[in-house]
Amino acid sequence: MNIKKDIILRVRLMFLFILLFAVGIVWRIIQLQTIEGEEWREKAKKVYVKKRVVEAVRGNIYAADGSLLATSLPKYKLGFDPMVSKLNKANAKIYDEGINQLCHLLADFYGDKDWKDYYSMIDLARRDRVSYIRLNDKKLDFQQKKAMETWPIFREGKFKGGVVFEKSNERYNPFGKMGFRTIGYKKEKEKVGIENSFDPQLAGTNGRGNFEKIVGGSWRPIDGGEESIPVPGVDIYTTIDVNIQDVAETSLMKYLRQLSADKGCVVVMEVATGEIKAMTNLTRLRDTLAFAETYNHAVLGLSDPGSVFKLPSMVAMMETGGLSNEEWVHTGDGTMKIGSKILRDTKPYGTITAQEVFEHSSNVGTAKLMLKYYKDKENEYYNKLHQFHLDEPLNFQLRPDAKPVINRPKAGDLTAMPWNSIGYGTSITPLQMLAFYNAIANDGKWIQPIIVKHTKIADKIEDDYKVSQVKYEEPLCSKETLEKVKKMLEGVVERGTASNIKNDLYKIAGKTGTSRKLINGQYREGMYYTSFIGYFPADAPKYSCVVMIDNPRGVKQEALFAAEASAPVFKEIADKIYACDIRMHKLLATKKPNSKQFATKKQVVHTADIKTICEEFDVEKIPTNEGWSVVRGDGGVLEYQTHQNPKERMPDTRGMTLRNALYVLENKGYKVRFQGVGKVVSQSIPPGVNAIKNRNISLILN
Repeated sequence: MNIKKDIILRVRLMFLFILLFAVGIVWRIIQLQTIEGEEWREKAKKVYVKKRVVEAVRGNIYAADGSLLATSLPKYKLGFDPMVSKLNKANAKIYDEGINQLCHLLADFYGDKDWKDYYSMIDLARRDRVSYIRLNDKKLDFQQKKAMETWPIFREGKFKGGVVFEKSNERYNPFGKMGFRTIGYKKEKEKVGIENSFDPQLAGTNGRGNFEKIVGGSWRPIDGGEESIPVPGVDIYTTIDVNIQDVAETSLMKYLRQLSADKGCVVVMEVATGEIKAMTNLTRLRDTLAFAETYNHAVLGLSDPGSVFKLPSMVAMMETGGLSNEEWVHTGDGTMKIGSKILRDTKPYGTITAQEVFEHSSNVGTAKLMLKYYKDKENEYYNKLHQFHLDEPLNFQLRPDAKPVINRPKAGDLTAMPWNSIGYGTSITPLQMLAFYNAIANDGKWIQPIIVKHTKIADKIEDDYKVSQVKYEEPLCSKETLEKVKKMLEGVVERGTASNIKNDLYKIAGKTGTSRKLINGQYREGMYYTSFIGYFPADAPKYSCVVMIDNPRGVKQEALFAAEASAPVFKEIADKIYACDIRMHKLLATKKPNSKQFATKKQVVHTADIKTICEEFDVEKIPTNEGWSVVRGDGGVLEYQTHQNPKERMPDTRGMTLRNALYVLENKGYKVRFQGVGKVVSQSIPPGVNAIKNRNISLILN
C-alpha cells in the first residue's frame, strides 16, 4: 500500500514539474513575442537586413573623335525566389505549368548540370521554404538577361515569377588591350592610367539601399526604407587618336620582336597644342617574345637619355656664346681624355663643323665645344637647362609622373658637365625630352603635354583642362638659334646618323640617341638604351614623336644603335600618319586648262555631256543636235557632226569612252568584252552590219 502511494506521489510530482515547465515555455514565448519582441526583431534586422552601398555608374572615357575607350556595362547574376509560387493560386499555376520547361532552358543555357538537377535545387528550396537561391554564378550580359525574361515563369517578373537579376557594373574596353596602360584600370593592389588619375571624377557618388542576407552569404536588394540614389561619374574626353594609337602600338610591337628588346615606348604629340595623340608602353614578358603594357616607361622611365640630349646642349651654346653651325671642331682620332675618363666617338671624324658634329653625333666634338663655351662657368649651362624646363617635373595628368634628375657638378669635378652634355649622368623620361623637342618645333614655345582635354556631364563641360594647361609664350631661345638648330635636326636625317629614314614625300627633323645601360653602377658595353626624337613635316611641323627601345639584341652590332633600332619605328609611324592626313600633303602644281583645246582628237560623246562641258569651260560654240555627236578640235576650233546610230544596225563606237560604248551596245542587246584603257579604237563587229541581239562583241581601247 505504501508502494502504491509512493508511485502516485512521484507521478503527481512529475506531472507538476512538466506542467510548470510547459507554463515556463509559454511564458517565455509570450515574453519574447510581446515584451522583448521588438528588441529581438531589431537585432535580427541588423544581422539579416542592412543598408549597403549602391555603386554609382562609372563615367566613360572617350578618344578625341568621340570613340569609346572605356565604359561600364551592366552584368547580372540569376537568382530565384521559389516562395513566390506559394503566395496565391495564380502564382502556383504559373510555377506548375512552367517549371519543367524552365529547368530545361537553364540546363541548355549554362550547360553545367542536367535539367533534373535544376528542378531538384528549386523544388528542395521551395519545400524548405527558402525565399531566395542563386541559380548560377555566371555573369550575364544585357542581351542574355533580355532573352531570359521571355522564358516561362521568368516572363512574369519578380512578384509573380520570382526571378531576380542581381546587377553589377563591370569595366569594358571596346578596343581591347589598345592603350591599356594609358587608359588604365583599377585593381585591388594596382591602380594606373587615366582610370586611376581621374578616379574621383569617374567614380561619381555612391548611393545606399536596403539589402537582405540570403543563403550562401550573398545579399539581395529589397524594397522599403530610406534610400539615396547614386550619382554617376563624369565622362572623360582624352586627346588620343585611335588610329594613331593603333599605328604606334603595331609598329613598336613589330620592332621590339625583331630586335628581341626588353621594352619600348612611343609618344606622338601634336606640336601646336601639346595634345598626346598616342602613348604606348610595351615590356617583354619573361623568357618570351610576348609584350604587354605593364609599366609606363614614357612617364616614369628615368634613364640616361643619350645623344638626344645634345640638342639642349647645342641650343645653350648658341644662346650663351653664339655658336654657329659652321664653326670648326677638331675631333682628331675620335678619343678625348677628360679627367680620368676617356670619351669616344664611333669612328674618327677629323676636323668637322658644329653642324657635322651634331649630324654624326660626335661625343668628342660636343664635349670640346662645351669646354670652349662653358669652362669655369658650368652654372650658366645648368641655368639654361633649367630655363628649358628640363629639370622640372611635367606635372603630367597621369599620376605619378617622375621628376627628372640633373645634378650640378661638385667643385673640382671636370667630367660631369661634358658627360651631362652628351646625355650621361642625368635621369630624364622620354616624355620630358619630347616636350623640349616639341618646343623647338613649336617656334620655341614650350607647352605642357596633356592627355585629357575636359570632363563632361551630358553636353556640359565640367572641367576644361586646356584652360589650366601650362603654356609659355616666351620662346626658349631666339629665332636665330631656332633656325640654326632646326637646320641641325634636318641635317641628321638628310646626311647624318638617321639618313636611313630620309624620304622624298616629306621632311623629318630629329636626333638619334644611343647610351650604354647603367647596371649596378657600371656602364655595360653592348647593352644600349636607344631613342629617336623628332617632328614632321620639318618645314611645317604638325606632330612630334619620341621612340624608345631598350636593350635591343640578337642582331648585328649596328642594329643595336638608335639609327637601326628606334629611327625606323619613327619613320613607319610618321609614314602612316602622313598617308592618312591629306592636310599635310603638298599640293601638286597644276596648269590651267585651255578651254579651246580640250577636244583635240576625234571623240564620240553624247550631246548632253558636251553641253555641260562647254558651260563649265565657257565655250561659246555648242552643238545644236540631240543624241550622239562627233567632236573634232583643230587649231582651237571645235566642230560638231551628228553621229549616226541606226536602230537595226551595228553602231560605230570608235572614239567613245568605255562607259558610253557599254551604254550603246548593251542597250542593243550585245554582250561586251574589252581590253585596254582609254577610248575605243576598234570593235570586233564592223559598224553598219545588221544588229543581232545576244551576240558577243570585243572592244579594244587605247
